[in-house]
Amino acid sequence: MAENEPGLDPLPEDPRITSLDARLNQAKKDEAIRTGQARDEAGDKNYRLGNRVLAELVGGMVGGAVIGGTLDYLLGTSPWLLLVLLSLGIVSAFRNIIRISNRRPD
Repeated sequence: MAENEPGLDPLPEDPRITSLDARLNQAKKDEAIRTGQARDEAGDKNYRLGNRVLAELVGGMVGGAVIGGTLDYLLGTSPWLLLVLLSLGIVSAFRNIIRISNRRPD
């Protein structure tokens, strides 16, 4: 029964509160920029891309060197397999870096 009874009408939204919210958001953005806490999306994306390129380069060289050195030790062919697999790791790393750099931006 209480559902059918007339109640209070909701109050209209006060424009002063909307204006205050807008000013508070702008003040928060300004403060974040002033203190250096604001993050740039493009800067973060470029930072991640640089880290990926570095990881590809280091990973290819280290992987080739470790596998080549281990096989040289086990087979007694020092330093030939180390040199061959190290160079293959470098070529593979550069190939991956070129592939990464040729991608279209999102």
